[in-house]
Amino acid sequence: MTPVEIHQGDSPIVLGLPHTGTFVPDAILADLNDRGRGLDDTDWHIHTLYEGVFPGATTVRATFHRYVVDANRDPSGVSLYPGQNTTGLVPLTDFDGHDIWTAPPTEADVEASRETFHAPYHAALQAELDRVRSIHGVAILYDCHSIRSGIPFLFEGTLPDFNIGTNLGTTCAPGIKAATQAICDGAAGYSSVTNGRFKGGWTTRHYGRPAEGLHAIQMELAQSTYLSAEAPPWAYDTTKAARLRPYLTQILTQLAELAPTLKGTS
Repeated sequence: MTPVEIHQGDSPIVLGLPHTGTFVPDAILADLNDRGRGLDDTDWHIHTLYEGVFPGATTVRATFHRYVVDANRDPSGVSLYPGQNTTGLVPLTDFDGHDIWTAPPTEADVEASRETFHAPYHAALQAELDRVRSIHGVAILYDCHSIRSGIPFLFEGTLPDFNIGTNLGTTCAPGIKAATQAICDGAAGYSSVTNGRFKGGWTTRHYGRPAEGLHAIQMELAQSTYLSAEAPPWAYDTTKAARLRPYLTQILTQLAELAPTLKGTS
């Protein structure tokens, strides 16, 4: 099993897909409890949702599950959201705050997962961003995520449909945020927010270095926008997806068109 799948495109856009994988090594699966084995916190079918929406995009997809190691967390283990409920590099609970292990991982287990899965994913992502930047003079990382729209352990109320994260404007040029926000705000029947509960994970914050020609933005979609229900069996709803996908195409097309104007800017 390879920890990362790569499809090279010729545009300035790189799609990061850190949470769609469901592979769990047998030794780790044996230490998960029944709740953990459900893999409920997967970004279900996000790779399917984005497939073909912008054919020129490069995609970098983690094949392993976030319970093995979370590819969108700081490898040092530092919390993304200090003082708020969240999950760590190797989560001990699910998004509802419930234990997922019968035998929690040791420090050695965490380090092994980091080296075997987290590090190769980010080495591949960095390599593709560098490749794209060498061609276009700029690269735009669009990090693709989804989550249930109601999770009281993580946030109050109901999450908007589009959740845009730029770490308060630090990870990309203003035009990238503005273009994405304008499309989401204008999407009929959908709601949106920028830098709300989700301000961009470690991936967005780590790679978003506008002064170096690397721009990053995170899109956290409410799973209600493309799943039949936010519960097992987590079925992909083709009708909902068909309504949503044109807006994703608009976003990625607009960002690709902006790319030439970003060279030498921060």
